[in-house]
Amino acid sequence: MKSDLIYPNFSYKVVGILYDVYNELGFGYQEKYYQRAIAIAFNKNKIKYKEQVKVSLKYGNSSIGNYYLDFLLNDKVILEIKRRDYFSKKYIEQVYAYLVATNLKLGILANFTSSGIKYKRIVNIN
Repeated sequence: MKSDLIYPNFSYKVVGILYDVYNELGFGYQEKYYQRAIAIAFNKNKIKYKEQVKVSLKYGNSSIGNYYLDFLLNDKVILEIKRRDYFSKKYIEQVYAYLVATNLKLGILANFTSSGIKYKRIVNIN
């Protein structure tokens, strides 16, 4: 493992859980079913998480909208899951916006694809 990675051991464990879920379920389900299975796996592996976390986006003192995170893990890593075969710029930017809004350092974008689980680590360098 690279020494300059953010939360390397924790993110390695999370990605392992994603692979376990994919290996058992396979491809073709809606995101909500993968999300439910991931939550069960997090409980089994004693990973602290929150689902559908509401994050308010503000301009000054005014709320201008809300984000909803698929998962917030250990209050430090965002996990966003998708069911698609490629990483779109839109979803990479979505996770980065979540990181900026929450002032967190690491997000994981996980795609459940027809050929397996694919993931990207997205880092907030600010």
